[in-house]
Amino acid sequence: MADVSDKLAYFQAITGLEDPDLCSEILAAHDWDLELAISSFTSTSNPTTDTTTHRGGDNNFQSSSQSEPPLPPPPPGLAWKLIKLPVSVISGSLGLITGAIGLGLWAAGGVLSYSLGFMGLGSGPSSSASAPLVSVSAATTEAMDFVAAFERDYGNTTKPNFVSEGFMDALQRSRNSFKLLFVYLHSPDHPDTPSFCRRTLCSETFVEFVNQNFVCWGGSIRASEGFKMSNSLKASRFPFCALVMAATNQRIALLQQVEGPKSPEEMLVTLQRVLEESSPVLVAARLDAEERRNNMRLREEQDAAYRAALEADQARERQRREEEERLAREAAEAERKRKEEEEARERAAQEAAEKQAALAKLRQEKAQSLGEEPEKGPNVTQVLVRFPNGVRKERRFNSTVTIQSLYDYVDSLDCLEAESYSLVSNFPRVVYGQEKLTLSLKEAGLHPQASLFVELSS
Repeated sequence: MADVSDKLAYFQAITGLEDPDLCSEILAAHDWDLELAISSFTSTSNPTTDTTTHRGGDNNFQSSSQSEPPLPPPPPGLAWKLIKLPVSVISGSLGLITGAIGLGLWAAGGVLSYSLGFMGLGSGPSSSASAPLVSVSAATTEAMDFVAAFERDYGNTTKPNFVSEGFMDALQRSRNSFKLLFVYLHSPDHPDTPSFCRRTLCSETFVEFVNQNFVCWGGSIRASEGFKMSNSLKASRFPFCALVMAATNQRIALLQQVEGPKSPEEMLVTLQRVLEESSPVLVAARLDAEERRNNMRLREEQDAAYRAALEADQARERQRREEEERLAREAAEAERKRKEEEEARERAAQEAAEKQAALAKLRQEKAQSLGEEPEKGPNVTQVLVRFPNGVRKERRFNSTVTIQSLYDYVDSLDCLEAESYSLVSNFPRVVYGQEKLTLSLKEAGLHPQASLFVELSS
């Protein structure tokens, strides 16, 4: 790790210690050698020297200080070490590994077990500052070439299902399926390779177990990615197999490595043990992923319900506003009509008043034009006028006045609303219309007395 803060964070994550001051003291006591400090923290006995490297007990994890005594091995349980991958392997596939690892430590009766928490892989490409040495297509091509060569040399019926993709893609696949990644580094020139591939890797029981429980990736050390992985895993003897899982910050967790030829039975025992030890981790990761998916689905359902409720509220609000606007428009229209009707009534009233005033004035003028009613005499004509409403009016006129004076008399009485009418006599029936207005009463045959009725024009 590059700096003190990273080492301190990793030491806390791996050991489960929360006190940063205590972690700093432990790291400082081991010259800030992270691997030495972790091993010292978890060790109880002397290391072994088997060619099968288990629980981080190989020479690659010895202290850089030659004065330190040999470190005791970790106690039984799932133990591992972090391996930093080369940038070319990371940038040549999915990208930088991101996420978090939690490691809890529990001791009882001298038994130490490790529990890994959630592991994550980033899906984004590496930054442009890290120029990939192996492109995505090149890593995939190398994996496909290895699978093709293996099937050509050892058959394609009974074999591990090596994925035809780069190491990082295979690691991502194992993480998504909650399985460990079985890594096989193939050395074509090693004398033990052919017999190991035929007797062990292509063993029916081994193949069935590996294909069922692991994601398998293989690479030839003659190829770029296989060679880089052999350096990262510090492969010193072939055939070489390893069990790894995703860790954090461009690292993988090495759970087991097997160097040298092994029988199918030996391999199965080793893989079965590691699988049993890592099972709680994988189950916890699966449960955690399921919980996240359930939480995400619950959040989506809640969001959907919230959006539906919000849309319903918005729809009701729009409907309420539209109803208010409609009512406001109707009220405004009703108010406009009311004002128009009121104005029309006022105009009609005013016109009626003006008409009444004009009629009153006209009656007054016509009454004045008639003059005083004459006394009875030989030259005076007595005229009786009957109106359609049964009213009778009688007046004396000089026999020399014209028929027009009779019409003026009728207009001055305020007994008739109609403006168009005619004066008519019954016996004989004579209509005194426009053509007779200039005749005098005597000339019209109405002297000395006449009885007329008002006939309305249709």
